[in-house]
Amino acid sequence: MILTDIARSFVDQAAAKRQQLATDIHRPRYHFLPPSNWMNDPNGFIQWAGQYHLFYQYNPFGATWGNMHWGHAVSTDLIHWTDLPIAIAPTPGSYDEAGIFSGCMVNNNGVPTIFYTATAEQCTVQTQAIATSADSLITWTKHPNNPVMRDVPVEAGQTRDFRDPFVWKEGDTWYMVVGSRIQDVGGVIFLYRSADLLHWEYLHPLLTGDIRQDGVIWECPNFFKLGDEWVLIISMHDGRATGTVIYVVGSYENQQFTPVYRGVLDHAVLYAPLSTLDDQNRRVLFGWLREDRTGAEMTRAGWSGAQSIPRVLTLDAQHRLHMVPVPELKAIRGHHQQLTAAGSLNVSAAAVDIEAQIAADGNSGLSFVYSSVTGEQIGIRYNAAAQQLIIEQTVRGADSAPITKVKQMPHSAAAMLNLRVLVDGSVVEIIADEVTSSTHRIYASAVGDCSVQLTGSGAVDVWEMPSIWQLSQ
Repeated sequence: MILTDIARSFVDQAAAKRQQLATDIHRPRYHFLPPSNWMNDPNGFIQWAGQYHLFYQYNPFGATWGNMHWGHAVSTDLIHWTDLPIAIAPTPGSYDEAGIFSGCMVNNNGVPTIFYTATAEQCTVQTQAIATSADSLITWTKHPNNPVMRDVPVEAGQTRDFRDPFVWKEGDTWYMVVGSRIQDVGGVIFLYRSADLLHWEYLHPLLTGDIRQDGVIWECPNFFKLGDEWVLIISMHDGRATGTVIYVVGSYENQQFTPVYRGVLDHAVLYAPLSTLDDQNRRVLFGWLREDRTGAEMTRAGWSGAQSIPRVLTLDAQHRLHMVPVPELKAIRGHHQQLTAAGSLNVSAAAVDIEAQIAADGNSGLSFVYSSVTGEQIGIRYNAAAQQLIIEQTVRGADSAPITKVKQMPHSAAAMLNLRVLVDGSVVEIIADEVTSSTHRIYASAVGDCSVQLTGSGAVDVWEMPSIWQLSQ
């Protein structure tokens, strides 16, 4: 990509900001995050002219949520990224003055076209808008007809929650799903169609939830064909500050979706994922890794939020979604160590890629220890009798007393449990047998004399991981 002088200046400033925060022990080294300040949902993720573009919800003015813009970065391999100037900012006094919320990007006959949720009146009015680029996705022009969709379906009433468009094309017709809610019923995904991306016809709810178990708002829908089936990914919001990402697999015919299977995409902090189809015909997904600390702590750190390592999605014969980190990650693996029996491996930092097989006997486990002095760690074991994957994390509180959190999730394992564990500063991504994901944030009080430990029966391969920013900028 040929950068303008303005874009090159931005790249240089971003590199300087990254350098200032590089010593933060909680800041990831090989996961994507902006140079500083707040980031949440991935937006507009697409491969364009051989390069991957990732946009994201971004607050350029602070490390907590607010002032939503679209940040932007580009990569040739999904691992190394170059920071680019902010793509879209609110226009004062307009339909998007209160913030540029989440959305997607499509290729409209060679014209890169972004769809985003425009917010006004302190975010209580949410409409859908578009922007296009004529210079390799660096600068963007908002369409004069914006907002292109402003009427909320009658089922939703006068809700303020009508957002996160996801657009695709079937034949000559464009389709869009939008997340929303129906009062006293639950979350809902609404379906639309258009011939020109400007005029949209409402069809019907694609899927409606149950407020008693599915959250009050559905956000950030993804709807795509995978093999012979269709997958709907939904971020279920509980109306407060938390939520869970689920996926629903089924058939789709005549604009009607018939579910046959439902699963959980991640059991912990991964939220608001966005996927795209690349030129290798891979369905690749990013997800926002939420922080698990206070706004004051984020402000002191000067940053908040990271993106998951992108994952390749497939389906198995049982309609389950399989997830594996993109194979490109293996290209940056560093020093390698291996255990074939119970023991411990010392590593230089909290930045490793682990592949492990542990016996699903209830007695075997895998742990990453952040410090031998404080004993802070995260451990993984399997309860064979209850068929549960158990994640246990121990950190030190303000008074230095140990605090232990335990997360249990259903998982059916064979004789051996196959684990992929990505430890990176405060981020820990855990994928078991490719089907059960649990992503965590660990804020150890100290990081030093790190180790990977195996108890019971199994085998472990550990690779130390570099900083992608030292290599790429």
